Amino acid sequence: MPIGNAEPSVRPVPPGRADGAAAGSAGSRRGGGSRSVRGGSRAERFAPYVLVAPAILIIVVLRLYPLLLGVNFSFTGDGERNGQTVGFDNYLELIEDPLFRTALGNVGLLVLLLPVAVAIPGLLATFIYLRVPGHRFYRSVYFFPAVLSPVIVGAIFNLLLAFDGPVNVLFEAAGISPVDWLGNPDVAMFVVVGVHIWATFGMALVVFLAGFATLDAALLDAARVDGASLAQVIRHVIIPGLSRTIAFVAVTTMVGMLTSMFGLLYVMTSGGPEGSTYLPEYYIWIQQGQMNRPALASAASTVLFVIMLVVGLLQVKLLRRAGGED
Repeated sequence: MPIGNAEPSVRPVPPGRADGAAAGSAGSRRGGGSRSVRGGSRAERFAPYVLVAPAILIIVVLRLYPLLLGVNFSFTGDGERNGQTVGFDNYLELIEDPLFRTALGNVGLLVLLLPVAVAIPGLLATFIYLRVPGHRFYRSVYFFPAVLSPVIVGAIFNLLLAFDGPVNVLFEAAGISPVDWLGNPDVAMFVVVGVHIWATFGMALVVFLAGFATLDAALLDAARVDGASLAQVIRHVIIPGLSRTIAFVAVTTMVGMLTSMFGLLYVMTSGGPEGSTYLPEYYIWIQQGQMNRPALASAASTVLFVIMLVVGLLQVKLLRRAGGED
């Protein structure tokens, strides 16, 4: 017969054997599937821990461990008592040191000026988000100071704010008496903080613009339709909508003020006049680098860390309460 018409020969399989083979095949499929599901779920469970492990290891080794060493070192002595346990003697000496008390007072001044340091980039970011004329140009100009070194910024403002510098020349031309910007103890700290805000608010501006990207545009449109003014939009729409962003900017700005002003202080005032521009970080450098008092510097560093921790937690709590969060 032709091959095309040939019927395939099928060997019959006994019913019992066929049922057993089918059951075995289904069981193997179910067993393999369950094992793969269990293996996949286990891998998914441990994947986040594996991914964050390198970051945690870096933080522990390079941050927490040195911090604990510094805290332990703050309870030892300097000079003749080097390596000896002295208890809280270093902390008592800090309390009695007028320069350190001045530094703590300046920390309080920074806390009072913090709303200004946060409001400036927040308002400018609001204007850019609302697309005022030239907003693209302003975005570049506002960020430019952030790329400058604090030493360069300090040198520039030393020239501008000198007693015979351009600012006082303009004051005299306007009939205003010249001001000793960096030599007056009542003015110098405000000047240094103002320069620091000018030099660093570009980063906060970028963070605010990123926060605006998450803001619901429908709320702004509804506010405009209801005839809300700009102040009302900022108060009732923008501030509640950006509460988390504001909290982040407030904390990072405060930490920056406490830990990133050394370059400006060193170049502009060197802690003067009369120690009026001392901050804890500058005091730490003086004790460590010039006075050769590393244990006392460690105690001051521990106090600075506690201050940043307390102030940061209080800021987050207050801002969350103001934003209506639990």
